[in-house]
Amino acid sequence: MKRLLAATALGLLAALASPAAQGALAKDLITVDLVNEPASLDPQKQWNPDSYYVYRNIFDNLVTRSDDGEIVPQVASAWEQLSDTQVKFTIRDDITFHDGTKLTPEDVVFSVKRIIDPAFASPQLGQFNKITGAEVTGANAVTLTTEGPYPVLLAQLVKLSIVPEHVVTEMGDDAFNAAPVGSGPYAFEAWNRGVDVTLKRNDAYWGDKGAFAEARFRAVPDASTRVADLQAGAADLAVSLDSDLAMQLESAPGVTPLTALTERVGFVGMNTRVAPLDNPELRKAIVMGVDREGIVEGILAGEGAVVGQLLSPAHFGWADDIAPIPYDPEAAKEIVESLGDAAKTELSFDTSPVYDQRIVQAVQQMLTEIGLNVSINMMDMASYLKKAQGPEENRPMLSFGRWSCACQDADGIMYPLLQSGSNWSRYSDPEMDRLLEEGRSTLDRDARLKAYHAASELMKSDAALLPLYQAAVVYGASDKLEWTPTANESLFLNRMGWSE
Repeated sequence: MKRLLAATALGLLAALASPAAQGALAKDLITVDLVNEPASLDPQKQWNPDSYYVYRNIFDNLVTRSDDGEIVPQVASAWEQLSDTQVKFTIRDDITFHDGTKLTPEDVVFSVKRIIDPAFASPQLGQFNKITGAEVTGANAVTLTTEGPYPVLLAQLVKLSIVPEHVVTEMGDDAFNAAPVGSGPYAFEAWNRGVDVTLKRNDAYWGDKGAFAEARFRAVPDASTRVADLQAGAADLAVSLDSDLAMQLESAPGVTPLTALTERVGFVGMNTRVAPLDNPELRKAIVMGVDREGIVEGILAGEGAVVGQLLSPAHFGWADDIAPIPYDPEAAKEIVESLGDAAKTELSFDTSPVYDQRIVQAVQQMLTEIGLNVSINMMDMASYLKKAQGPEENRPMLSFGRWSCACQDADGIMYPLLQSGSNWSRYSDPEMDRLLEEGRSTLDRDARLKAYHAASELMKSDAALLPLYQAAVVYGASDKLEWTPTANESLFLNRMGWSE
């Protein structure tokens, strides 16, 4: 009998080790290669791609977007505009958090008040600080009050994750970040720092359930390694690939590139609040010294489109008549030479592995060629974000970024990056502040368009920063994965599946 049991066990192990059995087991697991580990799993603490990819599956939002980009119900099943400054939301009564407790209107109010509390210091504060009040106004109702009309409220609320008041209060912010509890289609399982985050399917989820029993998000900083993982079958989905790697996948068996044009704008940020970049002439030289067409066509292989404003055509507020400042390296060089020693200061160009370093290096070379002293400063994403939101004088002198608000509205990108009080901004101008406030404070569509047109003109004339291109997102995936990328760049696990 012992020999029979041993033989049976060995046979079972051999069967599990066979490719067919491994394939069957793999159906229960999806492995996603990110660039970095999440900076945070608390959805109100941080908002960057690697964090968002993970925690978006742990939490439900007040409202969400369909794959077609339409704002649709989630925690709120319906909403009603009561006045210019009040919106009433009907809250579903059939949602439970992963600890088994019911999601209530009180949790919604807590989540809103938490993210708009200046003391909480959410990096997303600038996108929600027009909300001045939240209160329970019925058995299943919550009313939000805004400071004046706020036309972007619903578009911003697609990012408002609902957290459980009792858990956050009992655990505290740091402990909640380390082991978050949400109500989404996947529940937090483990965070192996520096390596991976594991989620498990929420089989009690009220909405569409995920196809995968388990999901593993791994930190793989090197893009070539992410592609190698795909080709070896060690990963099913890889993010943040470039056009060269996408072409490599096109000819590889079992994998495929997936792309989508996004609302994301690639840009070079400049700290206009400190010397020498407080000089608008130097900033104009930088803008004229960078060949945006060359970047899009030569580096991105045409994936994307040159822009001359801090918006893409996917944003409300985009102006067809605002063209980029032309590339003119000779004129840029003349400006730099005319500034003398002021233009010889070393400019640190901060970046992180999540970004396309071919672009960073190309911009550095172009700026060097017009006479500037630019050095690349590589840092991990968490350090990069900490510096970007730190004291004004310590924020990056130069940096490459790719901003998306997932709201498709000018307010979501221009306000955080150009409004003087934002913890992301490195620019300060009273007229810009006035225009941005006007754009987010009226329900009159034409008045908003006029304000954002003027703000984009001001940004261009003052060279507040350097917009580069409307970005396309490039993923690599197993050809067995059924999924269509969207403009908002969300990895909704419960909208994916395996092909038969």
